[in-house]
Amino acid sequence: MDIKERFGNKIKELRKLKGISQEKLANLAEIDRTYLPTIEKGERNVSIEVVEKLAKALDVKVKDLFDE
Repeated sequence: MDIKERFGNKIKELRKLKGISQEKLANLAEIDRTYLPTIEKGERNVSIEVVEKLAKALDVKVKDLFDE
């Protein structure tokens, strides 16, 4: 599993723990709702800005998105 897949899995795991939909997370992170599923599938090489937006939307630290 590469880093994009591990990152996507972590986003999905945290999102589900928070009990929110992909659409809601995308809205909270101010990213396109069609972009999030591709992140969770490990299909996207996201920018550091998107990483920060997702961390804020999930109410976690950026480093928490990379903990395995």
